[in-house]
Amino acid sequence: MTTPKQVDRVAWLALVAGENREHGGNDGYDDEPAEHYSWDSSVPNHARVKVGDAIVLWEERGLIGASVIESIETAEVDKWVHRCPDCRKAGIKRRRKQPRRYRCYKCKAEFDEPRSEPKRVMAYRSKHDRGWADLAGCLSADQLRPLAYLPQSQNSFRQLRWGNFVDAVHASGLDVSLRVLDAAGEQIAGGHARAVVRARRGQGTFRRALLDQFGSVCAFTGKAPVDALEAAHLYSYAATGRHDSRGGFLLRRDLHRLFDLGHIAVHPTEATLDIAPALFAFPDYASLHGKSLAIPLTAGHRRWLQEHWAEHRTSVPRPLPAM
Repeated sequence: MTTPKQVDRVAWLALVAGENREHGGNDGYDDEPAEHYSWDSSVPNHARVKVGDAIVLWEERGLIGASVIESIETAEVDKWVHRCPDCRKAGIKRRRKQPRRYRCYKCKAEFDEPRSEPKRVMAYRSKHDRGWADLAGCLSADQLRPLAYLPQSQNSFRQLRWGNFVDAVHASGLDVSLRVLDAAGEQIAGGHARAVVRARRGQGTFRRALLDQFGSVCAFTGKAPVDALEAAHLYSYAATGRHDSRGGFLLRRDLHRLFDLGHIAVHPTEATLDIAPALFAFPDYASLHGKSLAIPLTAGHRRWLQEHWAEHRTSVPRPLPAM
């Protein structure tokens, strides 16, 4: 149920480019959904977006997440605009598997190189990681579009009916929460209070990739609510500083913590769980010992799990505990 404060919040639906970052006739933007979003003065509504507004990020597959804008950086930059050499329009698209590299969706011309020229624009970048709520899998693109004030608009930025969006999230049937977003909004508006956990750079995208790969499934226990699942690195993120979906899977929050500490390990060849003796006093965890994983392992998973096993276990797995 929405509150008056939620209904009154100014909110923007912002389209993220995804892996193919070309937006028509320009080179795209360096979006990192859980942390920042970039746009420029060629985008409709570019100057209407303000600190304290909600920002809801989506892609053609559906909702990614939502937050509150903490700050907006601006700078004048030269943006390269690529146009059709025939009609001089920017409605062009690079093609991956066709003989001619580009096609103009205005005049239908096909060509190998566009006409490129710099254009001076004001660049904007929001910072919004403090209140990020990961909502991947919550709403489809078809469910999101009608929540905008102009549902048929093709603009990458369009104003969103916030109260309707909140109701749709709550009605999705997934166990998701916008409390972290509300807390950040209170702080930005001058309120004090609760601390908000900040996301690792790239964590939202990493988690989304794992959800696309495995679905809403805990690798140790099976199907689980999306909001209960975390993206677990099978390697040391602190050591590598990067996210690699080939070296991760989704885990329930408590199991993620126990895995990181080595209290739970995965036998890298048998793909079974090994529970440390310290957890045998807890039946829910002890019952997992010797169980097979709920997901198939790739060669990459097994390589990372071998390193985790070598760090936390001897070479011989423990026998099943007496129950």
